[in-house]
Amino acid sequence: MKKVLFFLFAFVGVITAADKPPRVFVLDGSALLENRGRLLDGDENLKASLSALITKADKKLKLGPFSVTEKAQPPPSGDKHDYMSLGPYWWPDPKKADGLPYIRKDGVVNPERSKLGDSARFKDMQYAVSTLATAWFFTGNEKYAAHAAKLMRVWYINPDTRMTPHMEYGQAIPGRCEGRGIGIVDSARMPQLIDSIGMLHGSKAWTERDQRGMVEWFDAFLKWLQTSKKGIDEDRTRNNHATQYDAQVASYAMFVGKPEVARKVLQAVGKRRIATQIKPDGSQPHELSRTKSWDYSCANTRNFTRLAELGNRVHVDLWNYEVDGRSIKKTIDYLLPFAMQERKWETKQIKKFKPGLLLTSLIQAAPHDNTGRYAVAARKLLAEDALARLIYAEP
Repeated sequence: MKKVLFFLFAFVGVITAADKPPRVFVLDGSALLENRGRLLDGDENLKASLSALITKADKKLKLGPFSVTEKAQPPPSGDKHDYMSLGPYWWPDPKKADGLPYIRKDGVVNPERSKLGDSARFKDMQYAVSTLATAWFFTGNEKYAAHAAKLMRVWYINPDTRMTPHMEYGQAIPGRCEGRGIGIVDSARMPQLIDSIGMLHGSKAWTERDQRGMVEWFDAFLKWLQTSKKGIDEDRTRNNHATQYDAQVASYAMFVGKPEVARKVLQAVGKRRIATQIKPDGSQPHELSRTKSWDYSCANTRNFTRLAELGNRVHVDLWNYEVDGRSIKKTIDYLLPFAMQERKWETKQIKKFKPGLLLTSLIQAAPHDNTGRYAVAARKLLAEDALARLIYAEP
């Protein structure tokens, strides 16, 4: 706790509670600012959360930098700057001497994925940046901002190490294809990284040049998402891939200053995603068919609530959109009794059942629920998640 108090003491001299909310899209900037003010006022619960964050961030300081050019084997293009990864659920066929073509085992990750290509480094970089940027925002300690900035410069900006803004070789399947539109899901966490950029505002470590470089990269990636064959293929999927694709496009469009692009995508979510993926009872058949049905159902619900929050920013109301009894709130209603452990999840779930996977959706949906049920459930789950208490407003 002494470490936390030291950071808070230093923090007061760097940042004040009167600052403007950070420019974020996935998170709630006002909630972040409010929690920072509560820390300055000595909130004991948030001090414990900050202590957990600092412990985590200090570990991230030792990681990286990461680059797509570090892979031992280049992608089919021969250019190590091109991202590549292996489909997670594809394994060598034991009936074939060379294992080709690979066969699918849904929900069971082939350990080769973390060794071949860039997916492990990509994931580690994004989680590290998110943690470090959050630590900077709540402590004002430049060491966190400096390392977050370094990680992003190496991955996205520096000519010698940067990733080319496309994912042509994402989630390849040996013996079947060199990459798939489905591989775009590997970048589904990048909207959080954009929020990290917003949280670094005010740091000496993050320069205008850095900001321009990231805007240029995401502008090019946005164009690729919307015009490439693989991007179009992902847009035409009918499950969680479609919703995360929309969330990526909308987030990047807002980040690079193209709100009209985001608005167009979000205006179509009702007919294209809600009406086709959610049943009147709130279930999501495409996700229930998976071997990790709870995980996938919650993940896609997070995609939907994220889209609804993004819609708020461009005056598209998805929270109250309903067609034939299908709506985003219906998905939450369907999952809520299981998250509260009032009912047992009977659909196939080969991983440990984690009620907290519904937390983010509950927090985002709570202000739009006039029954109060979402807020009650969110507070219960928040009590078990120290870091979530730091970045979200308590309903």
